[in-house]
Amino acid sequence: MIFFDNVSYQYTERQESLKEINLTVNDGEVVLVCGPSGCGKSTLVRCVNGLIPHFYQGILTGQVTVGGKDVSTTTLRKISRHVGTVFQNPRSQFFNVDTTSELAFGCENFGIAPEEIEQRINTVVNKHDMGHLMDRSIFKLSGGEKQKIACASIAVEPVDIIVLDEPSANLDYKGICELQKMIASWKEEGKTILIAEHRISYLFPYITRALLMNDGRIVKEYTSKEISSMPEDKLHELGLRAEKMTDPSDIKISVCDHTGQEKLILSDMKYSYKGEKPIFDIPRLEIPSGEIIGIVGANGAGKSTFLRCLCGMERTCKATLTVGSERWNNKMRRRNIYMVMQDVNHQLFTDSVLEEVMISQDEENKEEALEILEALDLREYADKHPLALSGGQKQRVAVASAIASGRSIILFDEPTSGLDYEHMLQVSRLLKQLQEKGKTVIIVTHDIELLRNACTVTIKFDNEMYRTDARM
Repeated sequence: MIFFDNVSYQYTERQESLKEINLTVNDGEVVLVCGPSGCGKSTLVRCVNGLIPHFYQGILTGQVTVGGKDVSTTTLRKISRHVGTVFQNPRSQFFNVDTTSELAFGCENFGIAPEEIEQRINTVVNKHDMGHLMDRSIFKLSGGEKQKIACASIAVEPVDIIVLDEPSANLDYKGICELQKMIASWKEEGKTILIAEHRISYLFPYITRALLMNDGRIVKEYTSKEISSMPEDKLHELGLRAEKMTDPSDIKISVCDHTGQEKLILSDMKYSYKGEKPIFDIPRLEIPSGEIIGIVGANGAGKSTFLRCLCGMERTCKATLTVGSERWNNKMRRRNIYMVMQDVNHQLFTDSVLEEVMISQDEENKEEALEILEALDLREYADKHPLALSGGQKQRVAVASAIASGRSIILFDEPTSGLDYEHMLQVSRLLKQLQEKGKTVIIVTHDIELLRNACTVTIKFDNEMYRTDARM
């Protein structure tokens, strides 16, 4: 059982993140914690796995008990015997350089016999069709593949409580289907599951109830039937993602005529990791200029690598991009293309949100930077340290920096990962504004709602080919 008794929590030098939380989660329940970005979802689940108060600095009042033990007086080591966690950024929880060792790591720390560990790994890998991910370098996995490994590592461990923080954020359609199978399996085993999530429809068949949070409080509780039968417009009013599960590759789009439109012509792009077969081999690809292009496809198909090659970050990829009468090599692409990475923590450098946006401007313009922050609901955080923000807020800071850069081609790798419905719409509107200014925007995404709201062209990647379509 998980029990919150009048719990409040405030991170150091930040406003209160949890306010007077009273909550009981019974053994075997599957509870969804939802609400807008920054509402306190991640903070609440950190109280369950012991990261609060043992890792994050702040002020905790009230009492959190897990399995009858007070989290404040129980060591993280003892808590981890009962609670397994998949974080919003799976990279932050890896301890090994290869995938098989990562799956074994937790059980090894529990002192489980090697034979049983091997059996546990084989059971999870076979049950969830993950053989292709074994004995792989963690560093060569896509974001979605890392998320799958993080989920599998928890499935291998003999814990009775599982905490998931935005587990679908980087997963493709197939990955979400596999995540559903894992949750169903855990539920059948009687495990207690607490899930903080924006994209909620895929969870409806499994949850016992849903908690809606706002401003650090639990403001409403819904039964599974109540939330699953709620109309889309009502879910949107609550700041929740309502889109039913759909494979992005199956979205029906209307074909536009790009005859006469200026094209970005990509030539001779071929890339592979050392000693491995090419991830992709693209002799020629014409990309309509001034469009919002969505790149879709399975995890591991090479989408993020394609963006890194396109902007010149992968120096061994010697492709050429023809823009008008100019031919851009790697160096010129690095100078003229801006990219927002999938893990935005890699590109947050300054001590304040405002400085972060201004650092990407050719000439510092404080008023323009503040206007961009205002458009993304970030102005109140202008003086805050970027790394002190929630995952969704960090994502919006990175988007703001891209807009401020003024580059003619802007690349986004999962820009709406971790964002609620309203902020996804804000990003969509800003992308359209960039298009209206003549920018070419290229987005890797699994987000169906972003594709429907913003993208005008799609490029599909899989392990063998790519194809392009367009929409009105």
